[in-house]
Amino acid sequence: MSARRPVRLPARVVTYGVVGALAAVAIRFTPPIPSRSPGARLQQPVQAAPSVVPAGPSWSARTVTRERGEPLAALLERGGLSAADAREALRATWALGASLPAGTEVTLGGLSTDSAPRQVVFKLAVDRLVQLRRTADGWESAQIQLPWALDTVSLAAEVRSSLSRSLVEGEGTLPAALRSELAYELADIFEYRIDMSRDLHPGDRVQVLVERATAPSGEVRLGHVVAASFDLSGKRVEAFRYASRGAKGEQRGEYFDQDGKSLRAQFLRAPLAFRRVSSVFGLRRHPILGVWRAHKGTDYAASLGTPVRSIGDGVVVFAGRKSGYGNVVDVRHRNGYVSRYGHLSRFARSARRGARVTIGQTIGSVGMSGLATAPHLHFEVLVGGVQRDPRIVLRSRSGEPIAPGERARFEGVRQQLLASLDPGGAATRLAAANAAASAARRSASERGALVD
Repeated sequence: MSARRPVRLPARVVTYGVVGALAAVAIRFTPPIPSRSPGARLQQPVQAAPSVVPAGPSWSARTVTRERGEPLAALLERGGLSAADAREALRATWALGASLPAGTEVTLGGLSTDSAPRQVVFKLAVDRLVQLRRTADGWESAQIQLPWALDTVSLAAEVRSSLSRSLVEGEGTLPAALRSELAYELADIFEYRIDMSRDLHPGDRVQVLVERATAPSGEVRLGHVVAASFDLSGKRVEAFRYASRGAKGEQRGEYFDQDGKSLRAQFLRAPLAFRRVSSVFGLRRHPILGVWRAHKGTDYAASLGTPVRSIGDGVVVFAGRKSGYGNVVDVRHRNGYVSRYGHLSRFARSARRGARVTIGQTIGSVGMSGLATAPHLHFEVLVGGVQRDPRIVLRSRSGEPIAPGERARFEGVRQQLLASLDPGGAATRLAAANAAASAARRSASERGALVD
């Protein structure tokens, strides 16, 4: 029996295999292209980028867009490079670690007297480019971060319907899409103080001072909300972004109210992040039993499956089925309060008796178990075993005050932001007028009661 001769692979196959493997490794370990997502924050570049497209009558440029599944070499050849130049350019691009998904714009340019482009620019994002330049020694690559112009703008609106719609129709220069996004930002900032679905009423007023970042292309994004105020039926609630010093001396941006108390209180004002109230605490006609009875809680109408979150840190003391509540979770908090969540469609894995939950943690999903005619969450707060109006109980649990040593510094920052937020004092005068009107109505009501 003769020995089997080893199989020799053609050199071309080996070469292609090595190149393919290197390309796969480069793509695998390439960082993803940053994209805009709700809540994303912007960092202003420390220096401006140089011009990437030379100007002049003798310079010509052509932009092509990568199609799905199109090889990069074919893309560059379609833009005017030869096959050899495309290979050289790709080697420089891989060395830089640039990922080029479908839809990437590539601009190729050069002198009109040249037969081939001298420069290739890959637009990775609205503010990030990869530039290749042809030199005597081959292609050189560089990554360029385009500068964003960062400033602050103010907006003001009178509440007529929802917060989002009011901001869209209000005063200011932000695009409508960013105004709607700003409404969610405000709901997150004030979620410990204001339930946007119940506490806002027609005639209330909101003012916002927010960072605006503008790209060289003209695209606009939101930065941080630096100050905001709500005038709610004569009561003013303010928020100021202040970088307090932590235990280790680091600067942490947090929001504080006009009294220097943190807006992060012990409890959230509502157990749903996106919500609409269908009924409030008080007496109502029960939709199933058809009788008038005390409704000792608040109903939040929401779509089936909407996540339900714990309003504070605590321990689950009950998770199961309970008469008309259907599937219900009770959470006991450190101060002896108990929050109750009824009519759930399902329980979260964390919602088991004895489990510890944190503020904002999902404990179940909205449903219509028990005595319910439509999907909604029945929410209660019990103090000493007695149901209390959540609007009153949760409002009184304010956040921690700012450190005494930082009080003077905070007040200086607050006064500066307040001047930018309300330069003419219109909101302050409106709040005073509303307060006076409310006091007059109460006085008239009391006089009428005495006459009767």
